[in-house]
Amino acid sequence: MRRHHLLFLIIAVLAVSGCSLSAQRIRKADAVVALTVDRQSSCAQAEHCAAPSTLVDAAREADAASTDTRPVHVATLLEDGETAMAARINLIRAATQTIDVQTYIWEQDDAGKLVLDELVRAARRGVRVRILADQLFSFRDAGLLAGLARASDHLEIRLYNPTFHSAHTTPMAFAAGIVCCFFKFNQRMHNKLIVVDDVIGITGGRNYEDRYFDWDGTFDYVDRDVMIGGPAARAMGASFAQFWNHKRAVQLTHLRDVNKELVRDTDDPRHWTTPTYEHPERVVDIVADAENPEWIADRIQRDTLRMNRVEYLSDLPGKTDEPKRREARALTRHIMGLVRNAHSEVILQTPYLVMSKPAKKIFSTLQRKPSPPRVVVSTNSLASTDAFAVYAMSYKHRKRYLIDYGFEIYEMKPHPANGDPDAREWQTGEEPSPPLLTASGSGSGASKSGRRSGRRALPEAAPSESAGFMAFGGRRPHQGPRSRPAPLLTEGVRFGLHAKSIVVDDTFAMVGTHNFDPRSDHYNTESGVIIYDKRFSDRLRDSIMQDIRPENAWSIGPRQKTIPVLSSVNEFIGDVSERLPFFDLWPFRYATSYQLKPGCIPMRWKDPRFFDCYEAVGDFPEVDVSLKLIYTRMITAFGSSAAGIL
Repeated sequence: MRRHHLLFLIIAVLAVSGCSLSAQRIRKADAVVALTVDRQSSCAQAEHCAAPSTLVDAAREADAASTDTRPVHVATLLEDGETAMAARINLIRAATQTIDVQTYIWEQDDAGKLVLDELVRAARRGVRVRILADQLFSFRDAGLLAGLARASDHLEIRLYNPTFHSAHTTPMAFAAGIVCCFFKFNQRMHNKLIVVDDVIGITGGRNYEDRYFDWDGTFDYVDRDVMIGGPAARAMGASFAQFWNHKRAVQLTHLRDVNKELVRDTDDPRHWTTPTYEHPERVVDIVADAENPEWIADRIQRDTLRMNRVEYLSDLPGKTDEPKRREARALTRHIMGLVRNAHSEVILQTPYLVMSKPAKKIFSTLQRKPSPPRVVVSTNSLASTDAFAVYAMSYKHRKRYLIDYGFEIYEMKPHPANGDPDAREWQTGEEPSPPLLTASGSGSGASKSGRRSGRRALPEAAPSESAGFMAFGGRRPHQGPRSRPAPLLTEGVRFGLHAKSIVVDDTFAMVGTHNFDPRSDHYNTESGVIIYDKRFSDRLRDSIMQDIRPENAWSIGPRQKTIPVLSSVNEFIGDVSERLPFFDLWPFRYATSYQLKPGCIPMRWKDPRFFDCYEAVGDFPEVDVSLKLIYTRMITAFGSSAAGIL
């Protein structure tokens, strides 16, 4: 009976929500916007009262110095949340003509509200502002969007691939979307981009939410952006335009719930007003930093490099519509080509270590070379990730990664020693969510606190990028216990890796949105910057290598064979079980986590002295016994067929 009820409800949702709005209804909403939109202008100057910016000045100078045969760029890694936010505010305030913003998640917390307020202010001084956000985890409040539709006549917002023509996706609509149109629903716009005046832009892993900018007190992302000034910024603008003009980028008046809000009260006077912040003092501080030339020079410009060859690449919108078209997977194909030609070293940082079939083939081929390149992988542990389902797939294939592909895997600790002290400034002081089972004792390993300059954390469960199809139809994932990070035996601000970067042979590097997993290959559209400059590659490599130091990450290595016959039998059974698509029930895996012993120096797991200097700390160190751990084991056993969409 329950199945029949569910089927009936899904059919009802499809019948009610499946049709787009009538042209008459859209025209009525458009008329409401035209009559009630805020047309005030705070500036009458030709440059729209743009604030001075040395960042924009450097980009314009590089662009002016470029030729068709020899482009000139300036590039800056934005490694911490503070500089990433300040750079965005600085660029927005310096815009003279256009600002284009593309993102996967936009939350209405302090970070989301601050950037949105800055964009509305820019629009009101005459700058054309366009925001394109993936619908599933952005805004989700029809009333808010109805207000933003009238906030300024220079501001326009579109949502990418909205479910059944609505801004908000209910759990039932979520289920119906999977049933009726899986491939279309599953194709999300994962790009993150802000480009100003087509001369300078930022791309990387950060969405608009507190946890990406060091403004939460519980769970924070270790993330990375790159800021590029020069001709590549025009490629950013052209890519944005492709998405903006695509049929899946839907105007607000075409969305059923937003349209209803607009036409319900045509005299509604609501417009955007200055937001109320949870922590107004940090907003004041970051705005002051963004306006301070000395701070910008010291924290951002001193790390800027001048270079020539830079490429911005993006997959095409509607990626699943024409999967065999070469341009549809432009970034994915380019990354594969770079890795395929590696000679000495591949340094990879990804939050989700789940390889696609083409990636497996490439790394397997590299490993069979007479002198295979070193492959270092920085990724999450179960203790640091908020995507336990994806982690379970990585855990399942550890032996394959170590033996077949020669990976050196380092899993981030939840309290790394290089954690940003600023992250604790906004620590909530609240007790972490209690374990779903109260027993303790699973997991081991000492906790270390801290991270690199400028990282911070947020409540135990806001939207995760990996949670898209585990998040119960577009609700905030923290409404359900399955999307929270695993409960820990240790306390303090938790850090989780979210950066997506790669360095090949110390000569070229990529920073972007691609997770190097099947979802990024086949479903999500991705974007990134590829830089051919050894100085930049060295800086990025140094940053990733810092993250894999023993105080910041556990090393993954094979279990020591202490009982010759039984250990070999266990490994054989594990090999057979690991290759089964279902019923991979053998609990003893080939590899486990290790911690460096005091007095030893770091070494690779292949080193014959490895077991003398490293001690095993368990498969899931620092994780308390909970349903989360049980879920992980179950997905390892039964969920391998879902690896492509997780």
